[in-house]
Amino acid sequence: MFTSPLSRRAVLAGTAATAALAAVPLAPGHARAAEGAAAAPAYRWRNVVIGGTGFVTGVLFHPSVRGLAYARTDIGGAYRWDDRTDRWVPLLDHIGWDDWNLLGVEAMAIDPAHPDRLYLALGTYAQPWAGNGAVLRSEDRGATWRRTDLTVKLGANEDGRGTGERLLVDPRDSDTLWLGTRHDGLLRSTDRGATWAPASGFPATPSATGQGVTLLVAAGRAVYAGWGDGDGTSANLFRTSDGTTWEAVPGQPSGTAARVPIRAAYDRHTRELYVTYADAPGPNGQSDGSVHKLRTSSGRWTEVTPVEPGGATDDGPADTFGYGGVAVDARRPGTVVVSTNNRWAAVDTLYRSTDGGRTWRSLKESAVLDVSETPYLKWGEDKPKFGWWIQALALDPYHSQHIVYGTGATLYGTRDLKHWAPQIRGLEETSVRQLISPPAGKAHLISGCGDIGVLYHDRLTASPSRGMATNPVFGTATGLAQAARRPQYVVRTGWGDHGNGAHSHDGGRTWTPFAAQPALAKDAPGPIATNADGTVLLWSFVHWDGTRHPAHRSADNGATWSEVTTFPKGATPVADPVDPARFYAYDTDTGTLLASTDGGRTFAARASGLPSGDNQFKLVAAPGRSGDLWLSTKWNGLYRSTDGGATFTKADSCWASYTLGFGKAADGADYPAIYQVGSTEAITAVYRSDDEARTWTRINDDAHQWGWTGETITGDPRVYGRVYLATNGRGIQYGEPV
Repeated sequence: MFTSPLSRRAVLAGTAATAALAAVPLAPGHARAAEGAAAAPAYRWRNVVIGGTGFVTGVLFHPSVRGLAYARTDIGGAYRWDDRTDRWVPLLDHIGWDDWNLLGVEAMAIDPAHPDRLYLALGTYAQPWAGNGAVLRSEDRGATWRRTDLTVKLGANEDGRGTGERLLVDPRDSDTLWLGTRHDGLLRSTDRGATWAPASGFPATPSATGQGVTLLVAAGRAVYAGWGDGDGTSANLFRTSDGTTWEAVPGQPSGTAARVPIRAAYDRHTRELYVTYADAPGPNGQSDGSVHKLRTSSGRWTEVTPVEPGGATDDGPADTFGYGGVAVDARRPGTVVVSTNNRWAAVDTLYRSTDGGRTWRSLKESAVLDVSETPYLKWGEDKPKFGWWIQALALDPYHSQHIVYGTGATLYGTRDLKHWAPQIRGLEETSVRQLISPPAGKAHLISGCGDIGVLYHDRLTASPSRGMATNPVFGTATGLAQAARRPQYVVRTGWGDHGNGAHSHDGGRTWTPFAAQPALAKDAPGPIATNADGTVLLWSFVHWDGTRHPAHRSADNGATWSEVTTFPKGATPVADPVDPARFYAYDTDTGTLLASTDGGRTFAARASGLPSGDNQFKLVAAPGRSGDLWLSTKWNGLYRSTDGGATFTKADSCWASYTLGFGKAADGADYPAIYQVGSTEAITAVYRSDDEARTWTRINDDAHQWGWTGETITGDPRVYGRVYLATNGRGIQYGEPV
């Protein structure tokens, strides 16, 4: 996933997947309801509203139903547009913990002849450590699903994720579907996606590291497939007219063999297929590209590139970019829209033509952008950008001026080609890292997120009115902490171009950069803690590649820093919520709890023999109590210390604990409510305990699971029962008893 225009980063390249296929049809309904789950109490779950924030990789309008559309994302599932409420409805929140890899949507397909049918190809990563992909099929627009597991891997969050749809219903036969894979060639189903087999006769040979099939599109009764593994001399666009025999499309334009076909759209009125090309699959790394059209009736190719990449710009850098999205007007012959992509010098745009690509007009220069509903899209500047990473592009078949396009953070839409606004309600794709629910003040929540830094949620039902935290602007937040006895004091750390740490004295509304920072902060900003009264900071440093460095301490609000040699490198510092002199840290390498009683100057080992080597743990201090520590571990369950880490006792109520947090106590209880993502039986779920973890009650249900949810959780200290849950692609979920 990538959202922020502040930085560009590569994603892991794909690797070879198993070539064999096996289908496992499941019963109707949600995929794999967990065994052993206790009946959930009545809880209502909603998103804390931010608005988008993730890379929307594809949008499909249904050609036969006005107002019906679908969107896919790289890590946050798929959505259906509800035209009555002007909202996106999430379709994959039922995906559970064990199936987290299926929350990335590689491709979508609709059936023009059967409007209620929807197909999704799921799989986030094609790496050896990731699970295999799956195909979901629905007869009711995504309300319920049947699932077929594949033995090949898909890569919805890898390079090439913004290319065309790799899934297609055959235009001649609604029972036949095609699925293009990255490393295992072209697959075919003749029973509406229930079973799959390699497509015979497809001439391209897959590569272990390439893109494979980049697009599938119907043009009349023919099917065209783009190929991303070309050697620079061979064809990269193929077609079949009978569903059996495939051939390279004749006469492919000179120069396109060295490029990747990104997307394609067919104008049925003129019988012309428009294809966008780039020198890399994107969304990263594109520096050249072109647009061509093929008149399918005659085989004639014509280049219709709006602007050649590579020209000079006013500020000096070359105007390099590729071409990405393409859409045609179903009502007006010869009207087509294309997008540039990865255009960082002159900023990406849409070009529109009404004469089949002979002339073009850029829509960016006349655009009026209204981001009042999602203010973070200004990224700390005076106005928002028109776009970046524009590969998803769609044109409403019932409204010629209704265009939507995706960026790294939102979907913009227009109905008059001039006024644009995010068309994003209901779609939340943030990857969330930290959550704080303050005990007082206007905001009930402050969050630290991937790519959009820190947000101050003055309302849970509207995007933060102040946008993302500025002074400085961060990309991804790495640390967020509040002084327990002085809650107006908050500190944050993260990846930024103008400083990596800041403090707030008004509860996170406004920020001031640290006056100085350790040299490590630029390349390895990690988690941070502040002691109970906000007089001492401890900043830990972890490079993006996992290299851990010594922590640093400041006792003057970040003006000066000194190395703490006895602090375990890369550990997360935890402040005692009562005693300003106490800090704690857990050394997962040795399974040792360390503590400081001198304000973080020195640390000494206390309890040892705790779980070591566990790749996921969280040390949490219970609010309002000195020395009351909880250690949640992925493989070893939950431990508690009431003596500042000198000894720990293992809880026997759960066998796995991924993350833990606290909220307001239940009526009559004298200990805070505990919230956990963990496993008490055979299911990983969200739980609440009102009796100090002796017993747990599951508070989510099979329809609300959101894939991987192990980063952080916290209750609200002012509202009993309210819990905030971080997800990796479905934003911040919050639940309340009904």
